[in-house]
Amino acid sequence: MGKARKITSLLGEKQKIEKEIAKLQKECRHSAKSIKSLQENVDSTTFIIRWVCDNCKYVVGIPNPEELNKYLNNG
Repeated sequence: MGKARKITSLLGEKQKIEKEIAKLQKECRHSAKSIKSLQENVDSTTFIIRWVCDNCKYVVGIPNPEELNKYLNNG
């Protein structure tokens, strides 16, 4: 298989996986969440702190200053 065909195939698989993840995250109730440090973008060295669902890994919010302080002092 040539490189172009392989890349096209992989991009198709990636799209299917992303759709399945989005569907599962949409169905999740996000009943358990934690504050996590996440990479801002795939190719970034910058990290951001967000509330993330423990079950589906969906970003559900931004911590307020008090929550952020507690996380940074205990993390």
